[in-house]
Amino acid sequence: MANTVALGSEVHDPRSTEFARRLSEYCVQCKALDELSASRAQRAHRETGERLDLVLVRLGLISEPVMARLLADFCNLSYAPASEFPAAPITGSDINVSFLKHAHLVPLADAETHIVIAVADPFNREAADALSYDIGKPVVCRIAAVSDIDAAIDRLYGAPEKAGKTEALGAQPAGDAAASDDDVQRLQDMASEAPIIRMVQDLITRAVSQLASDIHIEPAEDNVRVRYRIDGVLRLVQNVPLQHRAALASRVKIMARLNIAERRLPQDGRAKVNVRGRDIDLRVSTMPTLWGESVVLRILDRSSIELDFAKLGFELPDVASLTQLLNLPNGIILVTGPTGSGKTTTLYTALQALNSIERKIFTVEDPIEYQIPGINQIQVQPRIGLTFAAALRSILRQDPDIIMLGEIRDLETAQIAIQASLTGHLVLSTIHTNSAVATVTRLLDMGVEKYLLASCLKGVLAQRLVRKLCEKCAAPADSAQALAQTLAGSFTSAKAPSAGKTNLRQAKGCPDCRNTGFSGRTTIYELLTSTAALRHALLTDQSEAELSRLAVEDGMVHMLENGLAKVYAGETIAEEIYRVTQLDRCNISDIAPTTSLES
Repeated sequence: MANTVALGSEVHDPRSTEFARRLSEYCVQCKALDELSASRAQRAHRETGERLDLVLVRLGLISEPVMARLLADFCNLSYAPASEFPAAPITGSDINVSFLKHAHLVPLADAETHIVIAVADPFNREAADALSYDIGKPVVCRIAAVSDIDAAIDRLYGAPEKAGKTEALGAQPAGDAAASDDDVQRLQDMASEAPIIRMVQDLITRAVSQLASDIHIEPAEDNVRVRYRIDGVLRLVQNVPLQHRAALASRVKIMARLNIAERRLPQDGRAKVNVRGRDIDLRVSTMPTLWGESVVLRILDRSSIELDFAKLGFELPDVASLTQLLNLPNGIILVTGPTGSGKTTTLYTALQALNSIERKIFTVEDPIEYQIPGINQIQVQPRIGLTFAAALRSILRQDPDIIMLGEIRDLETAQIAIQASLTGHLVLSTIHTNSAVATVTRLLDMGVEKYLLASCLKGVLAQRLVRKLCEKCAAPADSAQALAQTLAGSFTSAKAPSAGKTNLRQAKGCPDCRNTGFSGRTTIYELLTSTAALRHALLTDQSEAELSRLAVEDGMVHMLENGLAKVYAGETIAEEIYRVTQLDRCNISDIAPTTSLES
């Protein structure tokens, strides 16, 4: 019977409402789907008449591999992961590869009495029966993901002619001429094929579910490597077959409305996708490399970001100091740190705190990462002359109260920002330096006059992000007493907590944290506020070391000490603090070796 499948002792039409209801309940029971998403999918099934399993994948509510596994269990069939696919073709070389590709099935094993095959659609009995007739043996079906089957067919029997042409196109060196109209059409055709669409959607869905901040798609000589950046560390998640190299990049470029014909120059864009009912913004960057285009997708999930200083890792006394700075009527407040240190999130948190009907707030960003209602946000466009400096110059004629600059990159931008602060505006921005005090030196080296800097700079926040210990598996540290005494040597004066008040812990690893021992990140920082002593030292050309000493005397706590205080509190480990601050003031490896859990 076509398009039916045996479930226990009953036979059901997979397009029927009853089948959809039972499959939906099973997905909810397995916690792969929530009730709201299940109701949404069933409504789409009723409106379109499409099978529920296909609706769930198309809406991004369940990834393709997970759906295949669920469908196998639900239909009392065996699931075939990619690792169990054969290394060599099971049947003869005269097999019809186009038929296998069209039907999405591939032979897995040749037993004496039957052939085991992997199928993406267990309800398509005609295809399985046709293969059985061609081979001359009965077939036993196992369910597998479409992308795994298609990749296996290409690997075992050779990619179709069209895919081969496209791959040759994708392998062109970066310096080759732009793609012809025919080449562009091939790219569009490949990127629009269902397996590629599902593969990209699955990569994004898995990244969001694992709380990754970035997806890296990196072409190599023999495959395409996909890595996720999770808690600041890159992890390999998949090697995609080589023939999908051009199609993958083209699919992402189509989503981001980029020029798929241009493979010689870097491109930047944005895309929005729906992942399990949530709208996710993606910032897309492409870069030509030796083996093709490297693609990075920055995941901007507004729902996963809590714009609250305390939840970001700031201590209450420092939150009070920051709030006091933000309530100043004018001046410049800077946030500094390397790329990926959370500067933009800190600035958005500040803007969220300042956002009110009484204030007019402008931002100039590159790019705009999160949209905040009530704030006027401007995307710079250097190609048409809308730079940071040009936008800032025009904003001053818009009667603003607060201005946020994405970054101070040059002297012109710094001078206009200072002018804005001196004429009664509060200016927030970022700059790339290694410490709070080094920011002062950087601005002076940039060409800012010291008397202007002394009068307008109100505060500098330098920060980094460190991984937090997983609360499910973190354990008390070995030799905690000796470790506490060693770490105390990294504190200045008497700021180190007493050994009796420590909660030193170490990473272990469990399924919840993917055996890394860490889950989530927190902020370590140092806050420099402008004082009379600091302004006097700045005007009298004191050295950076002297400025740092005065800042500590006025109450600044160095980033290293702020981080080690979190170590004492059991939030993270000392190795994390030394890693992100790039300092090595004491050797603790013999006392508290860190368990290496990451691959």
